[in-house]
Amino acid sequence: MDRANLALALWLAKQGGPVRLVAHRIADELRVFPNVRFVRVPKPANAYLLGEPLLNVLGRAWALRTRAEGGRVLANGGNCPVPGANWVHYVHGAYVSEPVGGVLRRLKGRVSHHRYVNDERKALLRSRVILANSERTKADLVAATGVPEARVHVVYYGSDPERFHPVSPEERRAARAELGWPEGRRVALFIGALGDRRKGFDTLFHAWARLHAGADWGVDLKVVGVGAQRELWEQEARVRGLTDRVEFLGFRRDVPKLLSAADLLVAPTRYEAYGLGVHEALCTGLPALVSRSAGVAERYPEALRALLLDDPDDVDGLVRALESWRAHEATQAPHVAALSERLRAWTWDHMAESLVQVMEREG
Repeated sequence: MDRANLALALWLAKQGGPVRLVAHRIADELRVFPNVRFVRVPKPANAYLLGEPLLNVLGRAWALRTRAEGGRVLANGGNCPVPGANWVHYVHGAYVSEPVGGVLRRLKGRVSHHRYVNDERKALLRSRVILANSERTKADLVAATGVPEARVHVVYYGSDPERFHPVSPEERRAARAELGWPEGRRVALFIGALGDRRKGFDTLFHAWARLHAGADWGVDLKVVGVGAQRELWEQEARVRGLTDRVEFLGFRRDVPKLLSAADLLVAPTRYEAYGLGVHEALCTGLPALVSRSAGVAERYPEALRALLLDDPDDVDGLVRALESWRAHEATQAPHVAALSERLRAWTWDHMAESLVQVMEREG
C-alpha cells in the first residue's frame, strides 16, 4: 500500500501540477518537488487508533477544499469518506483476522476490525469511482459493501524493473556468498508478518516439519518478518529439531538480495487482496507458491497453475505442491521467466497513469 501510494504521488509530482498529500508521513523523495504540499496529520503516541480520527477529519476538510478549487481527490479505503475516488488495497469486510496476545490486545483487534469494516463501507458507498488492485479485491468489496460493480475498476500494481529483475548465475552466487548461504542446499523464502494466521506461516511450518521428518528434504526455509508469534515459532523449531533447516531472519531491508539468492517463495496466505511480495519475487524470476485466492494469482498463466494452492489450511496439499515444484522446477522455469518479463513491463508509472485516466474518465 505504501509503495503503490508513493508511486502514484511521484508520478503526479513529475507531471508538474499541484499535488496535495494529506498523510501521517511522506517519503523523503517527495519533499524535493516544489509543487508538492504535504499536509501532515499528527499520530499521537504513534498509534493508528489515535491518528486515524485526525486523518479522517483533516482528509475530508482538504478534500472539500481541493474539489472546490477544481482538483481531484483520491482516498484510500475507509480512511475518510469523500465524494471522489477511492483506491482499495485491502478489504476489511472480506477477512476477520485472529489477533494473538493478551486479552487487551485481542479486544483491541476485534474493536479495530469492527470500526474498519464500518468506516470502509461508509467511505466506499460515498465514492464516485473505486479503484481495486485485483479482480479478487473488486469481488470482495462489492460483496462486503454492496457498491455497484460498475463503479469498481481494476488496475494492477506496477513494478520497479530496476530494483526487481532476474539475476545472472554469477550474481546469484555472489548474493548467496554474501548472505552466508551454502551453494549445496536450495532455499525457500517466506516473507510476511508473524502476528496472526493471515499469511499462513503455520501451514508452511507444519509442511516443512513433515518434509524433514523422513529423508533430508534438501531445502532450507528462511523466514523474513516480525510479529507477536515469532518467538513461539522459533521455540517450536527448536523443539522439533529444525533450527538448522528453518532460520528466522526478522525484519530485513535487503529483500531484493534475498530474492536473488533464493530458489522459491512460499506464500500460503489465507487472505491477500493482491500480494506485492509475490509479484516482486516473480519479477526477479523466482517461482512463487501462492494461494489461488490471492489477487496476484490472477496474473499466473495456465502453465504455472501448479504453483497455486487450493487451500491455505491444507498441510498435505502444500507438501504435495512443494514436492511438485522440486520435480518440475526446470520445466516451469521458462514460464516463470515469461511471467517475470510481462510483470516488469507494467511499471509503477504505467499503473499511475492508468489510475489517473480512470479517475478522469469516470469521476
